[in-house]
Amino acid sequence: MITYRAPRVEEAPALVTLGRQSFVETFGHLYRPEDLASFLSHAYDPGGVAHQIASSRYQFRVAEEDGQMVGYCKLGLDRSLDYDPGDKAVMELRQLYLMASHHGTGVAQTLMDWALVEAETLRADEMILSVWAENTRAQRFYHRYGFEWIADTYFMVGNHRDDEFLYRRIMR
Repeated sequence: MITYRAPRVEEAPALVTLGRQSFVETFGHLYRPEDLASFLSHAYDPGGVAHQIASSRYQFRVAEEDGQMVGYCKLGLDRSLDYDPGDKAVMELRQLYLMASHHGTGVAQTLMDWALVEAETLRADEMILSVWAENTRAQRFYHRYGFEWIADTYFMVGNHRDDEFLYRRIMR
């Protein structure tokens, strides 16, 4: 049975492991080892993740099965993507990652449902995210939730540039 909850600060190392493993499992084959290593050490720094868990500027939800984290969602209230919302309150869907063993099990849908409720609770006018231009599975998933393409963007993994799409969902 899958359970969902907010992670605790002391669980940052487990969340770091999950983040690194799920990223490598899904995207690791795309990058040179040095670019991947650089990205993983920066994006999944244990101290940085612990700080984010403790911060009110981020919201996290983890999915667990038999006491093991198998997926997570991270929302951010500060914009990191190249997007000017004007005077609108925007929430970023920073990460929604699962272990491949849990693709197609409903975990992603439950985490996305949680993310949208959080955005509504925090009175976000819009939710934005970026998705790799070649990740059609994720694009279809986001389209089902009402996200639409608004711009091309990019994402750096070490020195490697990935072309991405910026998606937006109007919340209210």
